[in-house]
Amino acid sequence: MAKRSERLLALMQALRRRRRPATGQVLAEETGVSLRSLYRDIETLKSMGAAIDGEAGLGFQLRADYFLPPLMFSNEEIEALVLGLRTQIYGRDAEMGAAARDALAKVSAILPESRRDEMEAIGLFALPPRGGEGQDARLADLRRALRAERQVEIAYCDLKGVASRRVVYPVALGYYEERQVLVAWCTLRQDYRRFRIDGMGTVVVLADPLPEPRRTLFHRWRTALGLPELT
Repeated sequence: MAKRSERLLALMQALRRRRRPATGQVLAEETGVSLRSLYRDIETLKSMGAAIDGEAGLGFQLRADYFLPPLMFSNEEIEALVLGLRTQIYGRDAEMGAAARDALAKVSAILPESRRDEMEAIGLFALPPRGGEGQDARLADLRRALRAERQVEIAYCDLKGVASRRVVYPVALGYYEERQVLVAWCTLRQDYRRFRIDGMGTVVVLADPLPEPRRTLFHRWRTALGLPELT
């Protein structure tokens, strides 16, 4: 059986991942303990200051405004963080690259010195884009539109070479190895569409707000594709 400190950390992580209350039975199965032990662990975490709402039979949830600094990372979690951040450092979005460098430095700063050395020596890396292409300012503009929930006007050329201008409601940005894609509701087609960033000419963030919250549009897109809910 895992050490109790590891068990408590695993339970906190299980609670953090959820946006809705989870029953004690579900949490017990996920953390590999009996229901009785789970209830004891919940009480222990509460006594340590964790803001856990709920009770047996109704479910438990970490309060939305509660923040616990992630002081412990597993080896796999550190590798995932380092690889993900390094991927953005060498991407085409200059602002995202700078933010990734800062985030990597912050993660390194909270680790013990021995773990910091391990982190810097992790054998996972990301290569810069092929051909040495420069940064793409359109990505930063689109990210700002996503945050501010603004409509965007784009000049677009599809794979058949047909050019058009259209107003879209940005939903999400997808970052692939050599390509970035904007998922958006297209007012011209009256449907969700994926637009290649390299197929865009001008990108103009409009003052007009989205007609609905971006989260609602995002949920409808995922539902239309039959994608599972994000935890």
